[in-house]
Amino acid sequence: MMNLRKFKTVVAALTAFALGIAVGPAAAAGDEDVRMEPAPVSRLDVESLQRGARTFVNYCLNCHAAKYMRYNRLTDIGVDIPQIQDNLMFATTKVGDTMTIAMRPADAKAWFGAPPPDLSVEARVRGADWLYNYFLGFYRDDESATGWNNLVFHNVGMPQVLWELSGSNRLVTKEFENVHEAEGAAIAAKGLAKVEHRAGGKVALLTLTGDGKGSQPEAEYRKTVADLVNFLDYMAEPAKNKRISLGLIVLLYLGVLFVFAYWLKREYWKDIH
Repeated sequence: MMNLRKFKTVVAALTAFALGIAVGPAAAAGDEDVRMEPAPVSRLDVESLQRGARTFVNYCLNCHAAKYMRYNRLTDIGVDIPQIQDNLMFATTKVGDTMTIAMRPADAKAWFGAPPPDLSVEARVRGADWLYNYFLGFYRDDESATGWNNLVFHNVGMPQVLWELSGSNRLVTKEFENVHEAEGAAIAAKGLAKVEHRAGGKVALLTLTGDGKGSQPEAEYRKTVADLVNFLDYMAEPAKNKRISLGLIVLLYLGVLFVFAYWLKREYWKDIH
């Protein structure tokens, strides 16, 4: 039978091994610190969801499918069937069909190196903040295959499909002597920034600057991206909107009930106090 000392040794070894697995990836990823902006999205903003659906169909649905989302679910955000058929359906004639694309996965892999991911639940995988900064993070990179790179997803295979709206960003690199100075500059930038550790103990701050040549001003483009991310977040879980609305009604009901309960309590206890 194993004695207590050996048992403690085995437990310590297993704990160290488990912590090594858990901490290892985090430590490896610690060489880069991406500071993101919070996504200004609201799932209950119906007009934003409608604009996001339009952007998604026109710019994303060419390469990315949404095979778990049906066109007729757009009626939940105030788009009626004729509007869906006339303005949002290009790959099918049945409003009950899912949002699929004509491009085959084998062709996509041959053309792009990997099939573009399905976007049905991408917001649940990545999160709204990640998606928002991802769309803001594209910049010109002549060394990449597509001519684009991304501050959030380095060496991404996807080009900037919204470049006509946004214009082209340029990567700005500034080196600092230590990480504290770089992090301070990242905070002062008040936007998407990346702190990157380099050889020789140097730390670089990577930010983006636009050329202002997009068809939309920067503030308007940010609103377009926010609407798109809002729709992606809605598409990942459409029923969540009903739960939120129901929850607000329940909270209102409980608030009114609390007033009557408190009044009843005072009536019961007024003779004692």
